[in-house]
Amino acid sequence: MKAYLLNPAVAQYVYDHSTEPDPLLEELAKETVRIAGDSAGMQISPDQGVFLTMITQLVAPEVAVEVGTFTGYSSVCIARGLTGGRLHCFDVSEEWTSIARRYWSEAGVADRVTLTLGPALETLSAFDQTIDLAFLDADKGNYPGYYELLIERMRPGGLLIADNTLRRGWVADPAHEEVTTVEIRQFNDLVIEDPRVSVLMLPVADGMTLIRKK
Repeated sequence: MKAYLLNPAVAQYVYDHSTEPDPLLEELAKETVRIAGDSAGMQISPDQGVFLTMITQLVAPEVAVEVGTFTGYSSVCIARGLTGGRLHCFDVSEEWTSIARRYWSEAGVADRVTLTLGPALETLSAFDQTIDLAFLDADKGNYPGYYELLIERMRPGGLLIADNTLRRGWVADPAHEEVTTVEIRQFNDLVIEDPRVSVLMLPVADGMTLIRKK
């Protein structure tokens, strides 16, 4: 669990009263820990996976985009929620996304996913489809650039979900000046000041911000 913002008892209660991941997602999570070591922390938590599947089912996107795929947990969850649309994943790592490809096949969703490798600031610039739903979970310093590329391609009423926007709560402490925390704090300020969107920040896991284009 990534319940940094809840006391352990409440976090466990929330976990116990949410849909559990199926064996495939559990195996993906375990394999990621085995292979990625400390980098496994980039993987979303099970409650976030349930959330992404539900949101995808509610939005029913024709075009969904994910920036930052890693080993594929979040993309499996989004792809499972699709009802005829397609998920376009953008990542830079052939190594990590090779694991994602395997799990897309095992989950039976490979035919719903397109993967583009390369720096997303470049590959997204060439993306010419209107986006209904986007999930942003990549390098934090480039969040503002990714955000702009996604929002300008998003339909009115479209939804962007940004991950890690609370940084274990450190964003609320002005004295905490670690680089990534500062980058996320600046991104959060950018989003709330953008007149094109309405915003709801949720204390789920490490913070997930829902950003709806007006």
